[in-house]
Amino acid sequence: MNNWKKAGLTALAGSLVATSAYAGAVTVSGTANLTYAAKSGAEDSVGTSYASGVGVGVDGDRWGINKTLSFSGSGEMDNGWTVSVSQGLANGAISGLGMTVDMGDLGSLNYETSTGARGIGKIKDMMPTADEDVGNGIDADGSGTVGGLSGTVSGGVKGFHYSNSVNDMIEIGIGYTPKGAGGNANGAVSGAGAKASTQSAYVKLDPMDGLEVGFGVGETASGQTGDNSQTDDHTTYYATYVYGPVTVGYQFSEVDAVNSSSADDEQTRWAVLYALNDEISISYQNHTSESSLSTETTDEEAEGWSVSYTTGGMTFKAHTNSADNVNNSANMESEHTEVGVTFAF
Repeated sequence: MNNWKKAGLTALAGSLVATSAYAGAVTVSGTANLTYAAKSGAEDSVGTSYASGVGVGVDGDRWGINKTLSFSGSGEMDNGWTVSVSQGLANGAISGLGMTVDMGDLGSLNYETSTGARGIGKIKDMMPTADEDVGNGIDADGSGTVGGLSGTVSGGVKGFHYSNSVNDMIEIGIGYTPKGAGGNANGAVSGAGAKASTQSAYVKLDPMDGLEVGFGVGETASGQTGDNSQTDDHTTYYATYVYGPVTVGYQFSEVDAVNSSSADDEQTRWAVLYALNDEISISYQNHTSESSLSTETTDEEAEGWSVSYTTGGMTFKAHTNSADNVNNSANMESEHTEVGVTFAF
């Protein structure tokens, strides 16, 4: 990690004009991730639907590399508040841009234009895992764009998030994603046709050593066409418990669609993680989603195994996920296996 310090950080000058003097710092960090991935059946032919059978057995390149650089800068105001900005670059493209005002005991307010989770989205998947979650790589045709596991709640990705902690036992989070959710430049608007704004919130509690519970609710812009003011109701609650090297978790999520032609989904997940030592962990996750539509009569079921080994700035990891009845469609199967190594610098 490289670290450069200077007074009067230019990137923060506009936000800190009210202060008489401050010290700023810019930090650059990064990761390099090399992976080998495999799917099954028709999914080996990217973009070919599982049901069609066209292109079965056609393999593509399974190797991939991701390079990420993260830039962050911060400055302290006279009143003790800290303002920070962050910018991520993944494979040369912007992966995150945000600004955070840390107000001490008053909490923290963040605005992000991409890749972040707002409100209830912060707790959409709290199950322990050694690598990726049970839904990673699962879709209908292997392209990563068709289907996926159902019933996951969302609070939007572009907008505001406020968080605060009380006595290290209670954490609250409130999210607001403006309609359209465009990552706009100063003075720009998202344009005509923007969908409804998204509001959500959550509460986390640590009532005893090792135990964490949480609950979240929200209204998220509906995917329905027509009335852009429509919102779906999202709800989730979870509990995790750590006892020695073992962590167990359970989470229930529900998405109630405003339109009767869309599915109401109930998702249940549970997981177990075992830390063999400080370097090696292994985990198992299980997922079930039930749909309310009469045309989707089968439950979506998935399970996944993960393992990781960390030494120094290097992490070796692997996971394998499999799912039946993806999108609650009978006989729609998906499998994904991935092995990789990540270097942090």
